Amino acid sequence: MTTIITGANRGIGAGLLAAMAARGDDVIGTSRKATGDLVPCDVAQPDGLTPLVTALGARPLDLLVCNAGVYLDRGQKLDRGFPPEDWAAAFAVNVTGVFLTVQALLPALRKAGGKIAIISSQMGSDTRAPGGSYIYRASKAAVLNLGRNLAADLRHEGIAVGIYHPGWVQTDMGGSGAEITVETSVQGLIARFDALDLHSTGSFLDYDGRSLPF
Repeated sequence: MTTIITGANRGIGAGLLAAMAARGDDVIGTSRKATGDLVPCDVAQPDGLTPLVTALGARPLDLLVCNAGVYLDRGQKLDRGFPPEDWAAAFAVNVTGVFLTVQALLPALRKAGGKIAIISSQMGSDTRAPGGSYIYRASKAAVLNLGRNLAADLRHEGIAVGIYHPGWVQTDMGGSGAEITVETSVQGLIARFDALDLHSTGSFLDYDGRSLPF
């Protein structure tokens, strides 16, 4: 099984890479900058995906995990925060970057009849709207919408798409006071990826399998 995980240099992405490699998967991880064995890949730039496509080569792609993401507006205040450059940068990675990655790797996914897993967040739910973090919430809502529409368009090609909330995880992004460990999130997410098929395509699930409101 060949898998690509974007944003695999730390946190959930690094955890997924290690766990999937340990079970014997052929895993390619990426990082925005060259780091160790990770493939340098800037998902926000069309030509930034070239090294990743080259690294995959002619192999069919069984699973693409779109994990790369940024949270730039943590703690910003409504009256003086959320500058336009943060909106542009966040959407470039969290939304456009997902689309460009899928687009670049679609031929390889078609070869395998592969699957796409998009790491979103329950913070992107329109139903749950407690306020704050406007940029991050909006970008995760947008990528949730993107995933749902990709699922509709790719179903007839046998490619399933799942959208996932990894939980509130103890990472640099989630903070040390988060609810669950990286290991718990990773174990749950991998189970969700393995179960993803055309019957569940377009679903929005928590790491533990619970359906989340759109």
